[in-house]
Amino acid sequence: MQQSIVKTAFLLLLSTTLAFAQKPTKPNSVEIYNQIQKLNFLGSVLYVAAHPDDENTRLISYLANETKARTAYLSLTRGDGGQNLIGAQLRELLGVIRTQELIEARKIDGGEQLFSRANDFGFSKNPTETLAIWDKEKVLADVIWAIRKFQPDVIINRFDHRSPGTTHGHHTASAMLSVESFNLTNNPSVYPEQLKYVQPWQAKRQFFNTSWWFYGSQEKFNAADKTNLLAMQTGVYYPNLGKSNQEIAALSRSSHQSQGFGSTGTRGEEKEYLEFLNGERVPTNGSLFDGIDTSWNRVKGGKAIGELLTSISKEFNHNNPAASIPKLVKAYQMMLQLDENHWSKQKAAETKKIIAACAGLYLEAVAPTQETTPGSSLKLKIEAINRSAIPMVLKSVTTLPNQISTVQNTPLQSNKLLNFALDLQLPETIAYTQPYWLAEEATVGMYNVSNPTEIGLPEKERDAKVVFTVSIEGVEIPFERTVVYKYNDDVKGEMYNFLDIVPEATSTFTEKVLLFTNEKSKTVGVKVKAGKDAVKGIVQLELGKDWKINPAFIEVDLDKKGSEKTVYFTVIPPKKNQEIVAKSIVVIGNKQFNKSQITIDFNHITKQQVLKNAEAKFLRVDLKTNNEKIAYIMGAGDEVPASLEQMGYQVTILKPEEITPEHLATFDVVMTGVRAYNTVQALANKQALLFEFVKEGKTMIVQYNTTDDLVTPNLAPYPLKVSRDRVTEEAAEVRFLAPNHPILNYPNKITANDFKGWKQEQGLYYPNTFDPAFTPILSTNDKGETPKNGALLVAPYGKGNYIYTGLSFFRELPEGVLGAFKLMANTISVKSETKMPAPKINN
Repeated sequence: MQQSIVKTAFLLLLSTTLAFAQKPTKPNSVEIYNQIQKLNFLGSVLYVAAHPDDENTRLISYLANETKARTAYLSLTRGDGGQNLIGAQLRELLGVIRTQELIEARKIDGGEQLFSRANDFGFSKNPTETLAIWDKEKVLADVIWAIRKFQPDVIINRFDHRSPGTTHGHHTASAMLSVESFNLTNNPSVYPEQLKYVQPWQAKRQFFNTSWWFYGSQEKFNAADKTNLLAMQTGVYYPNLGKSNQEIAALSRSSHQSQGFGSTGTRGEEKEYLEFLNGERVPTNGSLFDGIDTSWNRVKGGKAIGELLTSISKEFNHNNPAASIPKLVKAYQMMLQLDENHWSKQKAAETKKIIAACAGLYLEAVAPTQETTPGSSLKLKIEAINRSAIPMVLKSVTTLPNQISTVQNTPLQSNKLLNFALDLQLPETIAYTQPYWLAEEATVGMYNVSNPTEIGLPEKERDAKVVFTVSIEGVEIPFERTVVYKYNDDVKGEMYNFLDIVPEATSTFTEKVLLFTNEKSKTVGVKVKAGKDAVKGIVQLELGKDWKINPAFIEVDLDKKGSEKTVYFTVIPPKKNQEIVAKSIVVIGNKQFNKSQITIDFNHITKQQVLKNAEAKFLRVDLKTNNEKIAYIMGAGDEVPASLEQMGYQVTILKPEEITPEHLATFDVVMTGVRAYNTVQALANKQALLFEFVKEGKTMIVQYNTTDDLVTPNLAPYPLKVSRDRVTEEAAEVRFLAPNHPILNYPNKITANDFKGWKQEQGLYYPNTFDPAFTPILSTNDKGETPKNGALLVAPYGKGNYIYTGLSFFRELPEGVLGAFKLMANTISVKSETKMPAPKINN
């Protein structure tokens, strides 16, 4: 009975961790018992791959919860280069979201999360390109750093290092770096600067987590020689919860909401296969940890601790977990008395948490506000309660980072709530809350992190904390708690956020990109937000010398913290075409504030603050547009409508239920957002109306969709099949297949120069099979590949035109790429009288 209870321990709070990521955990007796058992297993596994969502959650969950090994996932990137199904955030903002999704996934499957400094620059077709852009030596150093710091006994790669070109280049590169690092981590002459913080380490063995997928089919895998493979039965069933290991893994994988990886669990026996790569082989019929001492005997002087923990486990009373506290405190003391050791430090930290859980010891420091500024003083509400019969004394409370201790010497009597107020004075030098890897300027392939001890962390620990020193069984134990802000929501109930440190003032341009298509002035808006009460100062812009601003500055006076005001400048562009980065600065006294505050707030992750330079791109350009009225049907989410409005178009966001003949008749162009036919089910029943709209002489523009889960096979009025073809090299040559077509000539002349300066990729998921009615406009390809002709397809239909494009307008327009604006304007302006025969193309 106890064994089945243990297996379910980690499962019982899944729903709450998903719904409110910031809430403190409150373990029950089943979870506590599981954690006690893990104290007696001193073995670890590091799983290595490239991106968030690459990890095998079935295996991580099995190792962490059935085997009870300390298990971590090293994702080399934060997934910055992916697409986003839950919002318009891309690049580094998407990386912030996906980082938090990984953290939530590990809360569910029981693992830990690590990273390198590699920047996910987008899809890469081979590891040679990947390692050149990433800076191989730095990423290799990060892999070695992670291994030396985590000290895994076993390393498992998600991908095959021997198969370049068969999958994402990042995938193969992650495996190649892992294999290369295996015999380097124990060499003190390799990255010796790391040895100031960590020790050389040699893992026992290394595997590749293979499956039928890598063999091409289940049949081929069944027939393959498995002599070199270790099979693990991971299809464990947890009877007390009625869930399988696979179902728990599916919940973990479903944390990746931004990528649409909601997953349905499976049941029954299931095997994972590990192909041996390096180190000491596992004997026939052996296990993953064969030859590795996973008991406390591996730690000098640890045998007695192991024996004590065994007795604690055997004697554990689910109805009275607190009965284990005296022996747990003794075990904690014994761990601290050992010579400093990787495992004793790790297990001592775990034991502290278990002691608190057994006692129902609830310690909390709540700030009166969610945001505050450096140098401010906060009156914290302190709560402490011991919900056990074990005598305890709150000896002192210490605030961090100012390290001011207040002596308490107050008994924590059973179930008697202790509340009091405590002042926290924040230093003027405290850092703003910010994802640490975004604090410095990055390159295309790498994030810069000056503090070597922060490299690899999923996120930086927050500075504002309170340390409660509690005497239990005569032993003083420090319990550290991060300062939080909490409030009651009438619908959701108790809500938590962490305390954020913000600038006294932030400012944001109301438009990230401003187009000046002639010499006329434009009104430029800047939104100023107060980070504290009584913000009084001026806002000014920094532009190039050829640009004129009126007025030179604008005074702002904001009474309350969090209040906002938008001020407006008149900007006159130069006569000649020019591209500049405009900067906004708020001056308060002798201080200048040049940051823009971005908040990322989704229910499934912890709320995040990102501070970026308060900048916008100003373009003085010769861009010609007509006066088309555009209906935009949103898909997964993008910022294209805002860019279209910058171009001067009247744009209406059209909901699926608003797609009626009468409503459509008021528009000239209908455009679908990215992945609309993957995410908007209602479009399946609206195609006939949209095609009729085209037939009557209008234009329909469909942006890229993926091959998966299309809501209808009839994307176009003619046969058209989306493929996985893409062009990832931004500077790849673009050839004009129909140079005289109006889409390349009216109202703007398109040249090869208009494809320079594109970001991350030219395009993705190009159709590779299409009806002769389509005119392919462009041909392009990555080096060494065959031409891809499906980037931009135009087909007359009735009196109008249907256009399908896989070009990455959703990235290029918000980035202010001029050529993308010109080509989009021409695409919108295509008229029915511009029909041209399609050239002969072999698809």
